[in-house]
Amino acid sequence: MRITSAKFIKSLTKDYAEFNSDLPEVALVGKSNVGKSSLINMLTNQNKLAKVSKTPGKTKLVNYFLLNGNFYLVDLPGYGFANVSKEELGQWDARMGGYFEQSPMLKVVLILIDIRREPTEHDIAMIEYANYFGIPYIVVATKADKVAKSKRKNECNRIKRLLKDYHCETVLHISSEDKLGKDELLEVIEGYLFAEEEEA
Repeated sequence: MRITSAKFIKSLTKDYAEFNSDLPEVALVGKSNVGKSSLINMLTNQNKLAKVSKTPGKTKLVNYFLLNGNFYLVDLPGYGFANVSKEELGQWDARMGGYFEQSPMLKVVLILIDIRREPTEHDIAMIEYANYFGIPYIVVATKADKVAKSKRKNECNRIKRLLKDYHCETVLHISSEDKLGKDELLEVIEGYLFAEEEEA
């Protein structure tokens, strides 16, 4: 799959099902500052579609991007950032929970984890949430350029072993810096987006 067009459509805090009941969705979740915005920009071949910030916790709304005119890439608020109030944390949790519960067009979730780190309790909670709702997920190991090429596969296998009790089947390494893994990730996403059409 090639991304030929991409544009920001809307930010929401509720009424997700009412907004979209026609086009399939791919959601991105991950710890604050794990590289969600950089990944969006890489996949869409744009530099400023999603705002990249060095300050964790900048994404506070549920942001919809329309890709190729036929599916949405949905950027969810980052989690696990401690330097916010309990009220803000509650709002973020409510928005993410509301999105998962109210989005019947969601086909797959990309759960981003820094390739150099272990999955956090928040990552695992998100995986358990996806499993609970029966939503397929892919673990995307970001910032692969930060480790040696010879170690990237081993690091992905390490993350997969740590998540073996949570039905983790796919861990792909990505580097938004040098576009490493872009084509493979897009191919996997395409399989989830249009699987029903292929079966029909």
